[in-house]
Amino acid sequence: MPLINVTNAILPEKQLDHSSSKIAIMQPYFLPYLGYFSLIKAVDKWIVMDEVQMIQYGWVHRNRVLKQDEGSYYIRVPLVKHSHTTLIKDIRVNNETDWKPRIIDQLGHYKRKAPFYRNTIFLLKTAFEKSFDSLTQQNVHLLEKVCEYLEIDFIYDMQSNLKVDASIISESDDSAKCICHTLGYQHCVNPIGGRDLYCTEEYEQEGIDLCFLKNNLPPYEQLNGSFVKSLSIVDVMMFNSPEEINKMLDSVKVIR
Repeated sequence: MPLINVTNAILPEKQLDHSSSKIAIMQPYFLPYLGYFSLIKAVDKWIVMDEVQMIQYGWVHRNRVLKQDEGSYYIRVPLVKHSHTTLIKDIRVNNETDWKPRIIDQLGHYKRKAPFYRNTIFLLKTAFEKSFDSLTQQNVHLLEKVCEYLEIDFIYDMQSNLKVDASIISESDDSAKCICHTLGYQHCVNPIGGRDLYCTEEYEQEGIDLCFLKNNLPPYEQLNGSFVKSLSIVDVMMFNSPEEINKMLDSVKVIR
């Protein structure tokens, strides 16, 4: 993969000194799984990656929760019809449907066994009081509310707000390099699942320390005997206190 000249990607802008701070760049997932929040907690700045195409069967508009008996199913944000090339920032929520009460109803069976059911439902109902046409804004608002509940910092900016020259971005990881240099960050953290997508040597040559966060997320007691992993943070909050969740969030290992 050829190196890009990131200096050409930066429009004139006064940079702050973030040389010792960490940044992460991720798409705005809908009520994502626990590992997503581990990454939020591990960094100083979060960039909402909204200038990429919407993946039809991804996690931007849906996530999984437990079924009443066994297994899982999806809770979803209904979307206004769009083409497959539409960027995430341009995806609109179909607020003509009663999707918020539907999600609350879908979570009703948790009341039987989940000790933090009332707390979680109250958080969601409070967050749902504010409506958004933009899916990105809706998801970021939910991320803010969950982070407030867990008492973790969530300092973010939108990729679409940054002054980066997108014309020179030719590879999937070029945008991360450009964002790091534009904002003056020298430490970039990614989920371990994206390790094969990045060339750490190229980042080193650009003066960026690229590392990956590996989660060691422990199982917790759910509705039924068998544990279903990687569910929405909603499921985690149903069964665990904020203090217990923060211990899980800290069960991570940094890999370079």
